[in-house]
Amino acid sequence: MKSRTTSRLGITVAALALVLLAGAATQALALDRGTFSLDVLVDGVPLTEYDHRARTYIEALEGREYALRLTNRTARRVAVALSVDGLNSIDAKSTTALDASKWILGPWETITLRGWQTGADSARRFFFTSEEKSYGAWLGKTRNLGLITAAVFRERLPEPTPVYGRLFEKEEIQQSAPSAGDRDQGARADSESKSKRARGSQPAPSDDMAATGIGRKYNHRVRRVQFEAESAPPTILELRYEYRDALIRLGALPAPRPYWKDPMDRREEAHGFEGFDFAPDPYR
Repeated sequence: MKSRTTSRLGITVAALALVLLAGAATQALALDRGTFSLDVLVDGVPLTEYDHRARTYIEALEGREYALRLTNRTARRVAVALSVDGLNSIDAKSTTALDASKWILGPWETITLRGWQTGADSARRFFFTSEEKSYGAWLGKTRNLGLITAAVFRERLPEPTPVYGRLFEKEEIQQSAPSAGDRDQGARADSESKSKRARGSQPAPSDDMAATGIGRKYNHRVRRVQFEAESAPPTILELRYEYRDALIRLGALPAPRPYWKDPMDRREEAHGFEGFDFAPDPYR
């Protein structure tokens, strides 16, 4: 009977999270920052990375499914906001890293994520495809196609309770601070303004450039846990993926050397005989 994976995932800061329970993987890492790393796996094998113009690139293999492996090499629990093509891997939303739903990794833990979480018990696979056929194009969000980003947040440690010298100082601080309702209203207005700007400025997708599709369904159970993240991620892991032709145009891969640079070279190196044999018979 096939086992089913259970996952932990962070939904919001100081709120609930969902968690993935997975075994440790081998250390063959595509993007490594010492304490945290990100791999892109095809058939369980990490894709080769190419460093170019202060970016890390991998070659997209058209039609192939892939998985993302995250590793935490610290003694603290962390939350990872993981986006593919600018879409959160949990809810497909486009937000700031701080506001994003997050995956939770325990100390020294490695997890492998194979697709977008579409329910409490299921997900759908990542696979390389064209921009026009991508999940982002289907959602009308094409600004960040071809990019995989993992923002790693440490868990906020409890802070000591402040001691005020006089009672009225505490009251003044409380009166000067905005109410929760004011903060929520301001946040909603700012979010709506950003959303309107984003909807009106999405680029048209291309059939020649790589992006990620949402593929076949598989079992992937998640559960919620409590996690309060620090306000800023100490580590951001970012990978750009492109088809081979695009990597060559960018200069991340060398251009293939043509066998004949010039027709005259071909003619000068021509030979009448290559070896002894008989003429091929097309009727045999």
